[in-house]
Amino acid sequence: MMQIELKGIIPPILTPMNSDESVNLDVLREQIERMIEGGVHGLFPFGTNGEGYILSEKEKIEVLEVTIDQVNGRVPVYAGTGCISTADTIRMSKKAQELGADVLSIITPSFALASQKELYNHYAEVAKHVDIPIVLYNIPALTGNKLLPETVAKLAKDVDVIMGAKDSSGDWDNLQAYINLTRDLDKGFKVLSGNDSLILPCLKAGGAGGIAGCANVYPHVLASIYDLFKAGKLEEAEVAQESIASFRAIFKYGNPNTVVKKAVSMLGYPVGDCRRPFNYLCDEGVEELRKVLKENADKGMC
Repeated sequence: MMQIELKGIIPPILTPMNSDESVNLDVLREQIERMIEGGVHGLFPFGTNGEGYILSEKEKIEVLEVTIDQVNGRVPVYAGTGCISTADTIRMSKKAQELGADVLSIITPSFALASQKELYNHYAEVAKHVDIPIVLYNIPALTGNKLLPETVAKLAKDVDVIMGAKDSSGDWDNLQAYINLTRDLDKGFKVLSGNDSLILPCLKAGGAGGIAGCANVYPHVLASIYDLFKAGKLEEAEVAQESIASFRAIFKYGNPNTVVKKAVSMLGYPVGDCRRPFNYLCDEGVEELRKVLKENADKGMC
């Protein structure tokens, strides 16, 4: 198995789109450069913020090919390969490994309710078909399936290539349990926060960083949370963590993915809108977003 250290701030990079909703691969390359110049520690194409849920398999492959080519080994590439069925997840995971992805981020199956035994069996079976690290991805509010800490710990113990977990539940107790139940394993298992407001608490508790949607808007700021923490500059890391609160407050006006993509567009990058029907932000939300972006720009946030 490839030795990739799961750490730092990994943006689930946006999938730029043209006005006809086709994928804009040229702007994707520009956003990859912007993220790397911002100091991020990895890139995660077609995650939730990358609208992986609405891209075709062909589009996912194109996005991954371009991402791997543009990154050119400078940071690890995490490919989101989770599907509803085990067979489809295996196929996508094998394809991502074949194309050169460094890590697989595999979201739980969705729509149909799965038992913890079924989730365990799903991940264990997928792992038999790849030999690059797998990060488990828990986001129960969107999938309807919660990956319990005990299941994460058992998978981490039993399956060699399962090397990390991303918790986007927003439940601090759940994230902390992921860390506590896996910290004594001798395999270097890492836990990443999927909630941007919990990145620093995750690091303090022994986690490894975060897969951070807000890094699409503020790559330097988000990357600095990790870098400052590792440098022992805790007060400065706290300031960086707290600085994104006003932007995150805009999420009350709409889908966070829509807010993030609209923000990047309003910053002057031609990433387009989210693919319909998930592309609406009310007028009040747009105005509040404009105000927050201006205030943060005046503070030097980028």
